[in-house]
Amino acid sequence: AATPGAIHVRDSKDIQGPQLAFAPAAWADFLSRTAGR
Repeated sequence: AATPGAIHVRDSKDIQGPQLAFAPAAWADFLSRTAGR
């Protein structure tokens, strides 16, 4: 889920489980490095 200050990531099968939060720039860097793999 995107919010103004962070991108939140969690396991969709465990909606009550932990989640990670990434700064938008870090998420964009992750996507650029993993695109096309």
